[in-house]
Amino acid sequence: MRILLWHVHGSWTDAFVRGRHEYLLPVLPGGGPWGLGRAGRDWPASVREVELASLDADAVDAVVLQRPEEVDEVARVLGRRPGADLPAVYVEHNTPKGDFPFTRHPLADQAGIPLVHVTHFNRLAWDNGAAVSTVIEHGIPDPGQLYTGELAELGVVVNEPVRRGRVTGTDLLPAFASVAPLQVFGMKTDGLAAATGVDALRLTSRGDLKTQELHRELARCRVYVHPMRWTSLGLSLLEAMHLGMPVVALATTEAPRAVPPEAGAVSADIDELLRCARRLVANPEEARRRGAAAREAALERYGLGRFQERWDELLGDLAAEPSQRGNNGLDERILVPARERKTP
Repeated sequence: MRILLWHVHGSWTDAFVRGRHEYLLPVLPGGGPWGLGRAGRDWPASVREVELASLDADAVDAVVLQRPEEVDEVARVLGRRPGADLPAVYVEHNTPKGDFPFTRHPLADQAGIPLVHVTHFNRLAWDNGAAVSTVIEHGIPDPGQLYTGELAELGVVVNEPVRRGRVTGTDLLPAFASVAPLQVFGMKTDGLAAATGVDALRLTSRGDLKTQELHRELARCRVYVHPMRWTSLGLSLLEAMHLGMPVVALATTEAPRAVPPEAGAVSADIDELLRCARRLVANPEEARRRGAAAREAALERYGLGRFQERWDELLGDLAAEPSQRGNNGLDERILVPARERKTP
C-alpha cells in the first residue's frame, strides 16, 4: 500500500515506516510541522518525500492521520475525504488534556475513521464517542542490550522539562538527585539544574543526542528513572528497557502495564522509588539482573515485529471492500456506535 502520513512523532514514525509498505511523507522547503519529510533520518528507501500539492490523489491508498487538522487538509489538497472516499485511520499518541476524565476526542462524533490509541490507558482515558477504537501498542526497533551500568548515576530522558514542569515530574528530580547524580537527556534541558535548585554537580544536562549516541550514553547509567506524571507512555522508557536497564517509574498512565515488578520498581510512593533507586545504584549485580528482566518484557510486548503485524492487519482491513472487512481484533462492543448500544 501507498500510505500518506506526516512526520509528526519521530520515534513512532521510526517504527511505523519500517514495515512492508510505501510511505509518503509531505515535505516543504521550510520543513516545520507540515513539511518535515524524512528530516535526514536513516529510513528505508520505501519512505518517500512528496510535495502534497502536486501529489496525484489516486497515488494514495490510505492516510494515517495524527492531528485533527489533517482531515480537512487532505480533503482540500487531494480532493478525497478521509474516511469517506479515502481509507483513513487516526493515531492518537497523547493522553487527554483539559477536563479529564470527560475529555472528548476530536474525532469522537464520526464513525468513518477508526481511532488507534498507542496505549490501553489512552483508549480508556479518552471519550471516544461514536468512533471505532482499538489499541496498537508501541513497537521499538531493538537497539540491542547495550547496558553497562558502569556509572553509579541515574539516567532520565525528557523533552522540555523546564517548561513542562509537573507533567514530566521535573519537581521530583531534586529528590532523585539526592540518591545519585542525574544525567538528563532530551530537548531543551539547558538550565534544568538551576530551575530545579539542584547543584550542577548532581545534575548534568546532556541535551538532544542522536539516537545511537543517546542509547550508548544512557546505557552507561546504573538505573533509568521515569518520573512522568501525565504522558502517554514515553518511548524512551521502552528504549531503556530494550537496552537492558533497570527501571524506577511512577505508577501513572501506562507505566504499570509496561514495567513488570521484577524490572525494578513501579509505584506512586516516591519514597519507595527512592529506596529502590538507592539500592540498585549500590548493587550493580541486582541492577543488571533487573535490567535483563526489563529487556525480556520489552521484547515480548513492544517488539517491532508484533507492532508491524498489528498494523498490517488494520491497514489490510481498511483497504478491503466493506463486505470483506473484519474487526482487526476490535472489541465487538466498541464497534457499535455509542448511541446504538443497548444496555445489558
